[in-house]
Order: sequence, then structure tokens, then C-alpha cells
Amino acid sequence: MLSALESEFENHCRAFLEAQGAADVAHDVSHIYRVVRVAKKLSLDEGANMAVVIPAAWLHDCVSLPKNHPDRHLASTLAADKAIVFLHSIKYPADYFPAIHHAIRAHSFSANVPLESLEAEIVQDADRLDALGAIGIARCMQVSGTLNRTLYSLDDPFCEGREPEDAQYSIDHFYNKLFRIADSLNTVSAQAEGKRRESVMRDFLAQLALEI
Repeated sequence: MLSALESEFENHCRAFLEAQGAADVAHDVSHIYRVVRVAKKLSLDEGANMAVVIPAAWLHDCVSLPKNHPDRHLASTLAADKAIVFLHSIKYPADYFPAIHHAIRAHSFSANVPLESLEAEIVQDADRLDALGAIGIARCMQVSGTLNRTLYSLDDPFCEGREPEDAQYSIDHFYNKLFRIADSLNTVSAQAEGKRRESVMRDFLAQLALEI
């Protein structure tokens, strides 16, 4: 179904998302486009059902709360609920709704929902890969600016002798969260790409060390 009507379906999704707005600059429509592109590739590599993966990837952040919002852990559930209402409105086949809802709800770090399908694994992997590599560095700095984080600790920029404090320092977020992502990815295809992107980030830190 999706392959024949993919262009029309994705136009519906674009219009819907543009009407929602973004919680922050790191979770704008360009983030969605990247997640969709990676999710499609992972689906081909892993043999997943694109009729589930593509809608879930498009709609995974249709409700997105700022990183410091007290209800952040509920965002993916709210997004899953809202996505199903939207899909119903455009007459998407209802047989896929439970799997799409689960994939959206389970993609989030903070929700901590156990993954129950390959399609959910892929949506989570695609979203997490967007926190790595060159784009991951850029997004980290975007969010850090919004949260008024200092770039690095003058005394110990790279957390060599202290615990990371990523509420205070941007670079600490690499050590507290971002460098853990590659090992947390679910699919073989995503794990390989995650390691490649992580190496880009470590090269960035090596260059930063020379400059400061």
C-alpha cells in the first residue's frame, strides 16, 4: 500500500508536521527528514515492514517537549496517540495502528518502553543515529545554546578527572550520553553506522583539545 501512495502520504505528513511547530531547533522538520531517510535505509537492510516504519518515523516527534520539560518522559506516548488520530484522519489502514503506536512510543530514551518489534527497533535506531556524527555535534550545540550550557569546563574540559555534568557543560553531554548511543543501537546496520559517526565525534574532540 505504502509504496504506491508514498509521495501523497509523505506530503500529508509534511503538512501535518509543519502545522505543529517544533519544541526546539534540534527537533525541527529537518530532523524528521533525516530520521525518515535513515529509517528507510535500515528497513531495507534489515527486512522490516515499511508500512509501519515510515509512518512511525515521520510522526515520532509530532509531540516533542523541550529537554528540560518536566513531562519529557511522556512525549513519545503523546506523540503516538496524536499520530494515530492523524493517520485515522487520512484513512491510513488501521491494521497497522498498533505497531505504529508502539514504534513511536518506544523510540524515546526517557520513556524507557521495551521494544517489541523490529520496526520499533529501527525507528529508535534512526532517531538515535541523528544524535551522532557531524549532525549530532551540531544538534548538541543547538540544544546547549537553548539551555545556556557553557561549552566546556576550564579545569577539565574532557571529563578526565570528574563525572560529566551535562546540565552545565556542552562537551560533558558527549561523555554522559552521546558516546553511549552506538552500543545501545538495536540492529546490525545501525550499529555499524553508529560507530562510524561516533568516530567523527571523537575526531572533533581531538581537534577541540588542540585548539583550547
